Amino acid sequence: MSAPRKTVIIGSGCFGLSTALHLLQRGWTDITILDKAPTLPAPDGASNDFNRIVRTSYSDPFYASLAQDAIREWKKADEWQDTYHESSVLVLGSDTGPAYARESYKNDAAMGLRVESLQTLDAVRGIFPEAVKTGDFAGLTGYLNRDGGWANASQGVSILIEKIKQLGGKILSGKSVVEIVHAGSSLKATGVRCSDGTVFDADLVVLASGSWTASAFPEYSIGDLYRATGQSVAMVQLTPEEGLAYRDIPVILEFENGFYIFPPNDKNIVKMAIHAAGYTHSQPVGTKSVSTPRTILSNPADGLRIPNEKVRDLRAGLRAMYPALAEKPFVATRLCWYNDTVDGDWVIGFHPASQNTVVFATGGSGHAYKFLPVIGRLVADAIEGKLDPSVAEKFSPTRPTSSHADESRHDSTQELDLQSLCTPQDLEP
Repeated sequence: MSAPRKTVIIGSGCFGLSTALHLLQRGWTDITILDKAPTLPAPDGASNDFNRIVRTSYSDPFYASLAQDAIREWKKADEWQDTYHESSVLVLGSDTGPAYARESYKNDAAMGLRVESLQTLDAVRGIFPEAVKTGDFAGLTGYLNRDGGWANASQGVSILIEKIKQLGGKILSGKSVVEIVHAGSSLKATGVRCSDGTVFDADLVVLASGSWTASAFPEYSIGDLYRATGQSVAMVQLTPEEGLAYRDIPVILEFENGFYIFPPNDKNIVKMAIHAAGYTHSQPVGTKSVSTPRTILSNPADGLRIPNEKVRDLRAGLRAMYPALAEKPFVATRLCWYNDTVDGDWVIGFHPASQNTVVFATGGSGHAYKFLPVIGRLVADAIEGKLDPSVAEKFSPTRPTSSHADESRHDSTQELDLQSLCTPQDLEP
């Protein structure tokens, strides 16, 4: 498994690009990335956005430590330019609610990070500039992690695409893979076939197809380990004066209800979202019903619209954090599609029936992007048979998932009701 092989990677998102980078850096030379999107970064890819949270604040020490590694890489300006912005991350929870925030604090403190416990309402409000009017944060406590912030997601992806090309990797857009070509009746892969009839031979196929994995490659699904979920996002536009006032605020991540919100970007847009179980969009795939992404590319007319109930939830979250902004209209929404696993852990490893020819690199579960500089290291280790056994078990495609659930979310998925999607009128305050 350690010898470099002719490799096709399906998907140019976080997993696919990072895997290609790390394999190329290890001396692999024949690597081709295929993506169905007409342009890259993919307009409907979860990795293509103007910001993503970069935090070490995990209740699981493994992710906390790996995120610390990633941040060290993000800070290398000669590699990533100004993609990473260390705005700090305000992690909120409660003394009686889910333990995720409290356990995250313990892990961050144990790693020696710059964290400040905030156990009173005045302490929480005190970290904000005087010009920023905040809510009262009733019932919430938490901590400020100064070793975190956010990354310009599309910029990071674009930089990585250029890195891969410079190292000799090939990246082709507009190539929708419709079939993994097998050797006879087995699942041993010999290449892939695209919708235009093009066939790419390969000794190794990396399934880094994100939220499209279950619907596009059902023959490789193992149980119900992962599924596509739509997550609700909205944005408000600030004036230049407001943008200046709110510029130096932290990312806020509240684990009581999953609401999170960013500082304004360079265009003075503030983005907010809810880290929740999200929505499924079930469609017939063979004999099964499989959740399938519904995006701006597949549904240009309304692929960005979110359920109206989430418009209300996002408005309530905004009002609780920044009441002075709560009467602004939402200028844009997005239903962002993740490939969620039952336990929130990623899926990295060979399909057991593929004879080491098909490897999973997926299951981001809404928390993969921050690891862009390093996540491919895990996949490359898995491919080369170097992954620590305990880590391999954690991410195994055949792992049992009944032992624990995703501790960062506390609700259940709902089926997307297309009749409930928001209208322009719903976006007004």
